[in-house]
Amino acid sequence: MHCALSVPHFTGRCHLRKIFSCLAVTVTVTAAAVLTAAPAGFPPAHAGPPGTGTAGTGATGTGAVGTEAADDRFYVPPDPLPAGAPGDVIRYRASVAGAVRATADAWQVMYRSTDALGRPNAVVGTVLVPRTTDPATAPVVAFAVGTHGPAFRCAPSEMLRIGALYEQPAVNDLLKAGYAVAVTDYEGYRPDPRTTYVTGRAEGHAVIDAVRAAQRLPGLGLSPTAKVVFRGYSQGGGAAMWAGQLQPSYAPELNLVGVVGGGVPADLVQVALPLDGRRGFGLLAYSLIGLDNAYPELDLEDYLTESGKAEFARMQREACTFELLVDYRDHRLADYTTSSPVLTPPWLARVQENRLGGEAIRVPVHQYHATGDDLVDFAQAKALRDTYCRLGVQVDWRTYPTDHITSVHTGNAAAQAFTADRVAGRPATSNC
Repeated sequence: MHCALSVPHFTGRCHLRKIFSCLAVTVTVTAAAVLTAAPAGFPPAHAGPPGTGTAGTGATGTGAVGTEAADDRFYVPPDPLPAGAPGDVIRYRASVAGAVRATADAWQVMYRSTDALGRPNAVVGTVLVPRTTDPATAPVVAFAVGTHGPAFRCAPSEMLRIGALYEQPAVNDLLKAGYAVAVTDYEGYRPDPRTTYVTGRAEGHAVIDAVRAAQRLPGLGLSPTAKVVFRGYSQGGGAAMWAGQLQPSYAPELNLVGVVGGGVPADLVQVALPLDGRRGFGLLAYSLIGLDNAYPELDLEDYLTESGKAEFARMQREACTFELLVDYRDHRLADYTTSSPVLTPPWLARVQENRLGGEAIRVPVHQYHATGDDLVDFAQAKALRDTYCRLGVQVDWRTYPTDHITSVHTGNAAAQAFTADRVAGRPATSNC
């Protein structure tokens, strides 16, 4: 298969199957050709933590949980949550690192975090460490993934485990560079999923606490003073930026040195409105589901027709990214609602709470966006860049003449270089 990712727009089921297939092929080829054979002279794999257990500062845990993927009990938060602080490990188990299983150790970790309302919650993520790296000296990159969809089967930790993460090439590059990588699932992936998609505050907390959990994973030995970078694209770009804004007050102990955000949905109103009746309608619908899960008073069901209730429930049970883009292409909100919630005062108030740019990020930022982005409006991302510049943020801003999906790949090299420069302590440059 020819996997050039420079096509300016992908339209229709055939082309979308091709782009996701190409990304999967890239995952496999990169893992096999780049990461499977460590050069002679590298140390053996580190022992890491034991395979399964419960742990945490002040945490009591709930007993050992099996390591089989089919054992979904791992994803079910204990009720009540054990006592502890954000980032404390509730439970963990060995994973297989999917595409890089030959060269990296991996653990799935449930950890304490904080939801959009400031309440403690439990989030699952994955910690990966290259076997050629001493954990005690490894920088830590919190890799915030893009949209995976609302269904439990779409959980990023499961995609990593089976080698189907569509952003795996970027993760491979980070592991190859010797970084530990902490990948959050975000809130709500469990057998009865209630993900809080595009809810920036919850996502930012989940990204930050994934780093804390990695540093606290028993027996692994990551340094609490390790240099940290937050990085993501699309949903993950927004999550990384939120983590950057929240870190000074929420996790001041972290040694944060940089933030990378691509395809950032900074202003949800400006992102959502162009999607109605277009290819990205499924993302609009999923955004409504995510905000409704985060803020129960929004009562999304009150705006849905009976068929709309059934379809949105099916979406939450079954849809991953591919289904969101293909099965719901060109649909309209009016097809499912009695009236639109999007511009009502309760919804606008919560959306405003999740608008980026209210605070400066105190470390250098690399922000990038596709000028032909057909899923996340370019103008609102440029407005975020301008806002950060006015706030004194050191922003390295780059644009690419392509579309949203292609930029998953296009922006990776510059993002990787920026990360390497921050870890190395080189002076940052800004083009504000």
